[in-house]
Amino acid sequence: MATASMPLGNSPTANTKVPPRKSTLSRKREDDDLLLPSSPGKRSKVSFDSDVEVRLVEEWEKTPTVIQEGVRRALLKRASGDNTSYEQVKAIYTPVRANQEETSPATLRNYTFALLNNVSMLNKDCNDLVHAVLGSDWLSRPEGYVYLFTQFLVNLISAQTLYLPDVLRMLVENITAAPPSRSQPGELVDVPRSQIYQRAHKVIQYLLQIIPPACRILLTIVTNTFPHQSDSRRAHIIYTHNLLRITEYAPVLQADILMLITERLVKIDLQVQEDLEDLAEEVEEGVVQHVPRARCDLNSVLDDPHDSDDDSESDEEIDEETLRTQTITKNVEKMDCILDMLFTYYDQMISAPLPSGQDGSVEILFSQFQTVILPTHRSRHTQFLLFHFVQQSSAHIDVFVGMCAQTSFDKKRPAMVRQAAAAYLASFVARGMHVSSDIVREVWDYISTELKKQVRESEPGCRGPDLQRYSTYYTLVQALLYIFCFRWRDFETGPDDDSEGDDLPSIYGEERHWRSGVKETLQLNLFSRLNPLKVCSPGIVTEFARIAHHLHVIYVYHLLETNKRIRLSNHVGPRNYSQLNRETALSAKREEENQHLDEYFPFDPYHLPKSKRWVEGDYREWVGIPGLDDEKAAESDSADEEVEDSDVEERTGTEESNE
Repeated sequence: MATASMPLGNSPTANTKVPPRKSTLSRKREDDDLLLPSSPGKRSKVSFDSDVEVRLVEEWEKTPTVIQEGVRRALLKRASGDNTSYEQVKAIYTPVRANQEETSPATLRNYTFALLNNVSMLNKDCNDLVHAVLGSDWLSRPEGYVYLFTQFLVNLISAQTLYLPDVLRMLVENITAAPPSRSQPGELVDVPRSQIYQRAHKVIQYLLQIIPPACRILLTIVTNTFPHQSDSRRAHIIYTHNLLRITEYAPVLQADILMLITERLVKIDLQVQEDLEDLAEEVEEGVVQHVPRARCDLNSVLDDPHDSDDDSESDEEIDEETLRTQTITKNVEKMDCILDMLFTYYDQMISAPLPSGQDGSVEILFSQFQTVILPTHRSRHTQFLLFHFVQQSSAHIDVFVGMCAQTSFDKKRPAMVRQAAAAYLASFVARGMHVSSDIVREVWDYISTELKKQVRESEPGCRGPDLQRYSTYYTLVQALLYIFCFRWRDFETGPDDDSEGDDLPSIYGEERHWRSGVKETLQLNLFSRLNPLKVCSPGIVTEFARIAHHLHVIYVYHLLETNKRIRLSNHVGPRNYSQLNRETALSAKREEENQHLDEYFPFDPYHLPKSKRWVEGDYREWVGIPGLDDEKAAESDSADEEVEDSDVEERTGTEESNE
């Protein structure tokens, strides 16, 4: 059965005369044939018009869709081993050279958007591309691009968590004194450095909110990025300011970041002390006190990008001692600024209305003291943070005093730590303006009880003064002497109070009365076989003997004369005689000096010019002894007058002889 077919176009009718087909081997190609569709199995040849300009499409001419597809194909080809297109994408984020044209903002935005939509393909094989993108200049660009880049970062670490440390490291580098976003030429907009820091903090804060485990990674990175102690004051100020800013939106890192700053501050502090010891004594005394007030606030540092610690003179033009003095001055300024920033920071925390904020801040200081400051020998200024803020509460004073006392009596702790704790206890009680008389007397009784116990245990087998065997005992005795020199008035009592009856009249004819046990404690220890006056620091022993004699508390001058004939080296434990060296007078003197306790009291006068304002109302200065220091001053004035008179007579005699 025949079926009717639907005509396709204008099909020829039956009456139409169909021309005969020509042979395909001999027919000529006519122009109309070009309009016919080509056979499916053959490719048609393409002719080009010579009048049409042929060129490659520039990057800025490509649409976002084309770029996105191109990036996707480049990543796919990368996986198959073809890196040509991949390297072209990476070149978009590579800093341009002097003879290269800078990537346009639109192109950069389109490629970043394309990568944003293909983050799932940015695996570890694309590590170099990701690093190129992270190292690009993005924080100093317009706000819209910063927002787009932030979305890229969030999507990247959400899809590829292996890049989280790299992203955080890039952000931390941008809160240093020289952020990478300001180091590339050809900035599109003039963004202040403070705004770059603010933008970086916003991104860090957002990442910590959506990925809480990032806090520990961030802590490691900020620790490794902290400026070296030899870096400039400017670098330390900027970085410390930004670290304190992190603690505001990441309170879980507050204690660790503050501990980090304290650790680095202590290193600078120790370096200053070591450098001062190398200077001549007369130079050392004036270096710290004459350091000028440095500019420590962030705004003044940022306003002057050329503010650095570099000297105009080259190191070859100055002598070694002057160069060392300049280095000390820079470190002192650096330490002064960091301390002033920390004083301000803690003051804002402790001044908060919530008691939890006050107690938490002091607890952080206590932790820093036990972990960093106390085990560090001869720290000089860092501990004044604790000195100031502890005295704002009687409860905190009790805690700190108890902490130091307990550590100094704990035989499980290393000897050096116990000695340091005793020095901190004595210095805090002696110098703290807000330490009450009751606390002073309690500490005295506490130390006296411990000393009585140690004398009872050690004296039977004692052959003489020995610092190696009884170091803790001598440290406690020296602490007691130091406290008495500063706070002897707190041990006086009225005539009707409980006092000892063997008081002698003073030089003014008035009788002084002392608390029960004061003279007994001094008598028991100073005249024991352990002979602490021979081992304690000579400067403290001399001052105590002078005050105690004047106040008729105890007389020890005859013991000091006897001690001059005692050599401490004869009473120390067995020594190593594997190498016998001939003892000289100089070596014997040095060995004898090594058998004395250090005259180290950590709250000695504070002279840093900028930050000393914080401790001025908390610090007890030395007050002269009535009738004793007056005579000393009079003798000094008399000696000066005699020198002046002799100088006048000498000049007069010279003038007369010339006449």
